[in-house]
Amino acid sequence: MPTFWLGPLLIILFSLKLDWLPVSGRHGIASLVLPALTLGLGMSAILVRMTRSSLLEIFPKEFVLTARAKGLPERRVILRHALRNALIPLLTVVGLQIGALLTGSIITETIFSWPGLGRLTIQAIQGRDYPLVQGCILAIALTYLLVNLLIDLLYAAVDPRVQYP
Repeated sequence: MPTFWLGPLLIILFSLKLDWLPVSGRHGIASLVLPALTLGLGMSAILVRMTRSSLLEIFPKEFVLTARAKGLPERRVILRHALRNALIPLLTVVGLQIGALLTGSIITETIFSWPGLGRLTIQAIQGRDYPLVQGCILAIALTYLLVNLLIDLLYAAVDPRVQYP
């Protein structure tokens, strides 16, 4: 579900109908809940689906069967053996989702009246402040680049088969 649709739905439910959370602005920790849910719910569905399929692919492998045959608790088999080996595709998806979060934050900041880089970019575009637009896009691109570098370095930490010279 796209953020421009989910955000207003969450506002209607949690702010207008139930009156649990503020509609917009920055009024303490409660103001973080709706924007975080708006950005995170769509991404979490993809990540959960990817985790499940990756684990289903890992479960019949010999090292998982061996861990179970040794009598290890199922929780340890899943967390220590299966999930660690299923993390490479998940890290790739998380790296790609960071870019979607950066672009989704522009819409989310506008919906929830949060000052941020996304709203600043939109205001700079509307005001035709081209140096500011270029600076904002450069900051977003550098963030995306650094996140992808971090994900690539995490590959080596998660999977010992991946080594960088």
